[in-house]
Amino acid sequence: MLLKTSLRTFFAHKGRMVLSLIAVVLSVAFVSGTLVFSNTATSTFDKLFAATASDLSVQPPKPDNGDDDQRDKTPTLPADTAQKVAATAGVKTAVGQVMVANATLVNPATNKVVGPTSGAPTLTGNWTDTPRNAVEITSGHVPQGPGDVVLDADTVKKSKLGLGAGLRVITADGKHDFTIVGIASFKTTNPGAALAFLDTATAQQVLLGETAFTSVEAFGDGSRGNDQLKADLLGKLGGGYQAKTAAEQKEENDKSVGAGLDFMKYAMLGFGGISLLVGGFLIINTFSMLVAQRTREIGLLRAIGGSRSQVNRSVLVEALILGVLGSTLGIGAGVGLAVGLIKLMNAVGMNLNAGDLQIGLNVPVAAYSVGILVTVAAAWIPARRASRIAPIAALRDHGTPAEGRSNIVRTIVGLVLTAGGAGLLVLAAGADKAGTGGKLLGLGVLLSLVGFVVLGPLLATTVVRVLGALLPALFGPSGKLAQRNAARNPRRTGATAAALMIGLALVIGASVFTNSATKSTNAQIDKNVGADYTVDGGRTGLSPEIIAAVKAAPGLAHVTEEKYLSGAAIVTADGAGTKGIAAVSGTFTDDFSLPAASGGPDFLKQGGLAVGQDFAKDHNVKVGDTVKIDYGKGHTQSVPVGMIIGKGNSLFNGASFIGIDTVAKAVPAAEQPTTGQLYAKAAPGADVAKTLTAVQDAVKEYPQVQVVDKAGYKEIVQSQINTLLYLIYGLLGVAIVVAVLGVVNTLALSVVERTREIGLLRAIGISRRQLRRMIRLESVVIALFGAVLGTGLGLAWGITAQQVLKENGLESLAVPTGTIIGTLIAAVVIGLLAALVPAFRAGRMNVLAAIATD
Repeated sequence: MLLKTSLRTFFAHKGRMVLSLIAVVLSVAFVSGTLVFSNTATSTFDKLFAATASDLSVQPPKPDNGDDDQRDKTPTLPADTAQKVAATAGVKTAVGQVMVANATLVNPATNKVVGPTSGAPTLTGNWTDTPRNAVEITSGHVPQGPGDVVLDADTVKKSKLGLGAGLRVITADGKHDFTIVGIASFKTTNPGAALAFLDTATAQQVLLGETAFTSVEAFGDGSRGNDQLKADLLGKLGGGYQAKTAAEQKEENDKSVGAGLDFMKYAMLGFGGISLLVGGFLIINTFSMLVAQRTREIGLLRAIGGSRSQVNRSVLVEALILGVLGSTLGIGAGVGLAVGLIKLMNAVGMNLNAGDLQIGLNVPVAAYSVGILVTVAAAWIPARRASRIAPIAALRDHGTPAEGRSNIVRTIVGLVLTAGGAGLLVLAAGADKAGTGGKLLGLGVLLSLVGFVVLGPLLATTVVRVLGALLPALFGPSGKLAQRNAARNPRRTGATAAALMIGLALVIGASVFTNSATKSTNAQIDKNVGADYTVDGGRTGLSPEIIAAVKAAPGLAHVTEEKYLSGAAIVTADGAGTKGIAAVSGTFTDDFSLPAASGGPDFLKQGGLAVGQDFAKDHNVKVGDTVKIDYGKGHTQSVPVGMIIGKGNSLFNGASFIGIDTVAKAVPAAEQPTTGQLYAKAAPGADVAKTLTAVQDAVKEYPQVQVVDKAGYKEIVQSQINTLLYLIYGLLGVAIVVAVLGVVNTLALSVVERTREIGLLRAIGISRRQLRRMIRLESVVIALFGAVLGTGLGLAWGITAQQVLKENGLESLAVPTGTIIGTLIAAVVIGLLAALVPAFRAGRMNVLAAIATD
């Protein structure tokens, strides 16, 4: 009986359920699509790793301090390690491997980079024959001499190269020219990397600069398990070496792949979360209006013996049907979304097979859990309200019981939450530490958002009247009716506007943050950067040839080198330390004005060290103190602290600097990392623009090198900041789609509710045009209401975030007035678009039939 009633009601109002259904489908699609894409990518790499991993990989010792930067000297194993591993009991084959990711492949005919420039790596190494080669020669032959190179088939196709074509390999030591003698194809799916193979002797000389290997890959004879083989090998080789079984290699590679996919994964789940949040309001509104329209029906059910729980369950069963149907359709849409993501990844170089989609059990479990739980939870409030309708009141069409008490409770709760959120935002803005301020900001954002949602009906009563104050004067009776209709049901108006409010609050808050970051960074560049040009070597670094070419360019006063010592650690008297030091030329302080808390720019000439203010405070370090620097591999040095860098500048926060000449006294040149950047200053009287062109021409044979002036440097920083903003715009787009559905839903059901009223209005002389205008204006007012609340919240969040990070370099506040004005205009457009269908339907109503409606 209960199920039959729920089904009849659901399909009787199927048109009204469609918009809520779309919201559920969107939410589930993002969640299920993310999982299908993630499963497929993981499966692809799992198959590759399983098919190619050796039984045991012997690798160099871990760095003494920190992780290696790609421009650091590649860790190696002695060449005789391969023989030692091969002679170990249980090893059938041992192959010495050379493989690096810091070489750049270039087409010498065009001076264009061959292979991916971002995302997937470019791997260059020696050709080896192992039982589990990832690739096989499908054209030509293996490299047989110092001038031969083999390139993978996918890279050959993309770069339009072929057998006999030239290929240049640029390393930290310079450029080396080869001829393509073979093309290798992947035996499994190519993950998107570009692969180039040389013969072993050439690879060692060109890529490593010594006769050594980056790893030794061992394959067992089956007499011992991999774990036992690992223990035996480590015992034979002695301490310091790393040995990883096939399972450990797979786990490490999975983590690496997972880290690369995390950004996209979390972004997609963020879209799903926003859809769920704003969709929840739409579902609440839908069921609230359906319950209101079925007041008499509910009264009849109660009069013939239906209990409150049965009425409650009847509404929840309808929500369950909506959730199941929406989740099912959402899974299908998610699969389509996953295919689109795979094609997008293929376009940027990661080759995944859309025909090999992996739809694991986690996909339907997550999809149905999300769709059903959110839908049923959103419908619970209207269901509870429906169950409390007294039979006699319902039969008399008095509607739901008086809500005076609940409105008072709502108001009190909303005020408490909003006040609490505002208080936390104030505390966050005044916090001494960014970490503390960030936590307070996060909690303040949550409380203020929930507070505004709860207070929505109360705010709607007053704000809507203010926003619609000019409507009667501008549009006459249509405007006056629109103003009153928008404020007639504050709860409904508040819930409808909440979806739009959330999206706009996000984009306004993010815009304030990103605009402030851009303004602050540009001001710091203008104030602290004296260098006219920056030369960046990317992941390959800058070889001596490149450095010499830049220094030889006409019009330069001087060139400053910077090397990043990623493994170096500063050890203080308390035994603690920090990793990472930038080693720079003596002219660095001419190119950059370091904000000094104490000390001065002469620290480089004096063989001293510059450290950050937070580091100095945490470790009780002051100018003149001596600290120890551990460079790794047994190289240490004691140096005086010559400068403490002040806080509040994002260019130098947390940075430490030392002179390259000082480092050279402790670390041999062969063990120092490759130069990463150059900074250059134009000579007095030189044309800055012409000199920039001269520097760019000097390195034109090295396409991986980027040369920019101050304006170009600002653009790079701006593009990095914009990445966050574009993500927020994507979230806004999802929120707007669902919000528009909510407004359409509200207006459509409101028109049905007011059928008789509309008929009477038409009977007393209002025209169809005036009626449609009334509904459009009502929609615009609701949309503007959400936009105003969202703008207020977004400004509060963005300004607080800027204050929290003020000491970390975000010193300038920039309020994006253009974005705010555009947002309000967009709200008007959204309101007009959302009202098109409901207004059209209202205008087509038959007057007599509408008046006769019960």
